[in-house]
Amino acid sequence: MEKVAIFVDVQNIYYTTKQTYQRHFDYQRFWNQATANREVVAAIAYAIDKGDSKQRGFQRILRHIGFEVKLKPYIQRGDGSAKGDWDVGITLDVMELAAQVDVIILLSGDGDFDLLLHKVNQSYGVSTEVYGVPVLTAPSLINAAHRFIAIDDKLLLSRHANVF
Repeated sequence: MEKVAIFVDVQNIYYTTKQTYQRHFDYQRFWNQATANREVVAAIAYAIDKGDSKQRGFQRILRHIGFEVKLKPYIQRGDGSAKGDWDVGITLDVMELAAQVDVIILLSGDGDFDLLLHKVNQSYGVSTEVYGVPVLTAPSLINAAHRFIAIDDKLLLSRHANVF
């Protein structure tokens, strides 16, 4: 049985599915698809914590599905912009777990991760899968992955589904 580790850039998935489809990602359907006949070594969802009740409910759902949820505080800058980036945290965890698995699954469209996928493949021989919204996933990330799985209607909640 293949061993997998899953890494979810929650903010990236939230905003790309919302912008493209005006819908939410179906984490349960994703889990069922990505983990079928596989052993999950780790599954980590990286999110920004604003401390509101809807977010806490969403985090409970992720934990119930099987994800470890890592949170970073939401930081509002003086100029009104916000900061909440997990790229380094995701990278460190991928590098730490790559030697223990056969497949790294990354949910993100962020092209900054293309070097990471090349590195884990080169250093550990691990296979990589990327789930992303096609029009908002960096071509360099798609090309770096062994397999790109498009987030489309099959991986979205219905328009009327209550996420929280």
